Amino acid sequence: MNKPLRLIAALLLAAFAASASAAETSSIQDLEERLLKLEAAVPAASSEKPWFDKISLRGYIQLRYNRLFESNDQLKCEQCDKSLGSSGQFFVRRARLVISGDVHDRVYLYIQPDFASDASATSLHFTQLRDLYADLALDDAKEFRIRVGQSKIPYGFENLQSSQNRLPLDRNDALNSAVANERDLGAFFYWAPEDTRKRLSALVSSGLKGSGDYGVLGLGVYNGQTPNRPEANDSLHAVARLAYPFRTEGGQYIEAGVQGYMGRYVVATSQRTSAAVLGDLEHADRRVAGSFIVYPQPFGVQAEWNFGVGPEYDPTRRRVVSNHLQGGYVQTMYMIRKGGHILTPFVRGQYYSGGKKHETDARRYLVRQAEGGVEWQPNKNFELVVAYSQEDRAFQDDGARGQRQKGNRMRIQAQINY
Repeated sequence: MNKPLRLIAALLLAAFAASASAAETSSIQDLEERLLKLEAAVPAASSEKPWFDKISLRGYIQLRYNRLFESNDQLKCEQCDKSLGSSGQFFVRRARLVISGDVHDRVYLYIQPDFASDASATSLHFTQLRDLYADLALDDAKEFRIRVGQSKIPYGFENLQSSQNRLPLDRNDALNSAVANERDLGAFFYWAPEDTRKRLSALVSSGLKGSGDYGVLGLGVYNGQTPNRPEANDSLHAVARLAYPFRTEGGQYIEAGVQGYMGRYVVATSQRTSAAVLGDLEHADRRVAGSFIVYPQPFGVQAEWNFGVGPEYDPTRRRVVSNHLQGGYVQTMYMIRKGGHILTPFVRGQYYSGGKKHETDARRYLVRQAEGGVEWQPNKNFELVVAYSQEDRAFQDDGARGQRQKGNRMRIQAQINY
């Protein structure tokens, strides 16, 4: 019996006893003894929390302005921030809510919608599913896991790194062009020793800009048409990743990784400028990438490079063909912690030559960009980033041939973490 009920019963018995005769008092004592026996017979309440009490809520919001000192309002990036260039003013880049928790000792649930997705150039702030998956642990230590659902594809450190933790305002073109929005629907196997899983989590929670726990080894199959799109052929993509975070004797964390994927990507007719754009629907889609990260303690380096084959528009033949691609980036950073504030200046250079399969006609690109900025975090719930970039973007599809836009701009982002 719980304490409130026990107290009420005791008060009623005491009040009744005060006004009762001796004979009645004996009956009251008998009743009290029966009450105690009944309470002892009731099984103790379980200390196990129900699954809904194990669910946590967290998220973040990013607000941007991109047009300070802008030299070319036609310099845009479809893969990046949709508010870049002309007609772009204040913009809600992301509004995420993460719902997660262990609904069972062996089952972990993760759901993440975004409330700031763009349905079109004129319709903003629609809700769209980003992640929805469950992790099934195959052992008590949770070293072996199977993940099913829509989640990030284990390809590239920066692709796996949350936008909440990334320093540059947009992901690099070279590796991010492999998987638009970094996600797809599939099934994945992850393995990492228990102590390594703790290390991967600590590299995020400590503020060192980690990518999260995607295991030491990751293997999986997925649809291959990018998230929130139906599958378009009868074959799956396959991906594999091997990465390990080392800790040197001096306490410095270094991570090295290699990853690759392969499959057949469908450039649908609805994705082409017109019927005049010829070429096969299906194309070879395969890449290999290397990653090397020195976590900022206080100086850090982050570098990745990938190469492979993918769909690309050929302007001479007006066809979408399978062609070679390559590119990557190098980033340096320096983390300063003082008086509860964290200040992290950074510089990044990137290069990409190849097609972007998820854009119109698998648009052909040659991208060169240099970017520098600083992130200021006065407390764990607020971050401010100011970044300046110089870009040179050449691109071609059947509706925009020989396009090249160059320029520079300063961008500002306020991020609220909760």
